[in-house]
Amino acid sequence: MEIKKEEIRSKAILVGIVTDGNAEEVEISLGELERLLDTAGGDVFAKVIQNKSTPDPRTLIGKGKVQEIAELCENNGVKLVIFDEELSPAQIRNLEDDIGNDVTVIDRSMLILDIFALHATSGEGKLQVELAQLKYTAPRLIGKGTELSRLGGGIGTRGPGESKLESDRRHIKRRITALEEELEKLANTRRTMRAARDRSGLKKIAIVGYTNAGKSTLLNRLTDAGILAEDKLFATLDPTTRKFELPSGETVLLTDTVGFIRKLPHHLVKAFRSTLDEAVYSDIIMILADASDPEYLSQLECTEKTLEELGAGDKPTIYVFNKCDRGTFDDPVIDRTRNRENIVHISAKTGEGCDKLADMLVRIVGDGKASVVFKIPNAEQGALNRLYKDAVVEDVEYGPEYVTVRATVDSKVRGMLRKYDTEPPAREEY
Repeated sequence: MEIKKEEIRSKAILVGIVTDGNAEEVEISLGELERLLDTAGGDVFAKVIQNKSTPDPRTLIGKGKVQEIAELCENNGVKLVIFDEELSPAQIRNLEDDIGNDVTVIDRSMLILDIFALHATSGEGKLQVELAQLKYTAPRLIGKGTELSRLGGGIGTRGPGESKLESDRRHIKRRITALEEELEKLANTRRTMRAARDRSGLKKIAIVGYTNAGKSTLLNRLTDAGILAEDKLFATLDPTTRKFELPSGETVLLTDTVGFIRKLPHHLVKAFRSTLDEAVYSDIIMILADASDPEYLSQLECTEKTLEELGAGDKPTIYVFNKCDRGTFDDPVIDRTRNRENIVHISAKTGEGCDKLADMLVRIVGDGKASVVFKIPNAEQGALNRLYKDAVVEDVEYGPEYVTVRATVDSKVRGMLRKYDTEPPAREEY
């Protein structure tokens, strides 16, 4: 009988700072930091909040709080302290010197990077994580010693590993350059794949949203994609695209994307740009929100803001409020700020409401399309092939001289096949 080893989880102290009366926001952010820590394989031993109008440039928090944290660590065997704010390399060194006892100090960005290193599965994902870690983490860890070894497996130490992080700056610079070149090659491959999808004529729909909103679960529900769907933050890093046949018979492409989060580090957005571009190059955005989360509105706003920054804020958008099996949260704020016709409540887990979502997709994908009858001479069957490729063919009747076809087409295809159209609209409509 095989005896499974118990997972050894790190104990950590979480630290937040209230600077302008934003105590509630800090509490919410620390709660999210706790979930990030849980995803990374750790548990919260204590939370420490500093009220300070001006952050200390040396240690961010005051001397008294540093001493309090040092005593908590020493008396309880805690070896990890995580700050909810970004720390400079100097602040990390000062904090570790002041706290002592070989305690590791990291910030929110480093914890997110650690989770990304844990969950990256594809070659591109691993390269993106390593690039982000080298650019952000390496300057903060140079000279820390042997505890950087991946063999230790501690939170904040996963990723490139000791040999890379302890290299001199020149080696790190060369490695960064090599990674950027390799990722650019992969980005070119991704662009080629997108171009192929464009030629297919299929509408591209990107499923975006806050991390752990249920994007992978929804893609699995609609397409049997079979991708990993866990109740953890950042369970999905690599985009997955699957075909989905709508009730109308039309096929679209659905893409699952990496989740968003508050304070998503800019360097991380840049490193994962080619992945996030799946949203930029989509035809329709499907924003998924966890309606059971008390913070779902602020999470929704974070998602919208990130899409704006990526340049994808002006696309046709569907708002999907997930996990309605846990209760429906129909907030009037949503009605005032978003198109009510494009809002649907579902449960990706049970399938409830997914039929309404599919009908909504039919309407939005079909916007600007019409059912048209074409009369195609038998000698010009290429036009019929185009309809099968770029439209939804509803009915075909073969005659001695002509093929009569009824198909749902967009304005572009209708314009190209204008001479076969039995009731062509005015020229300016094309």
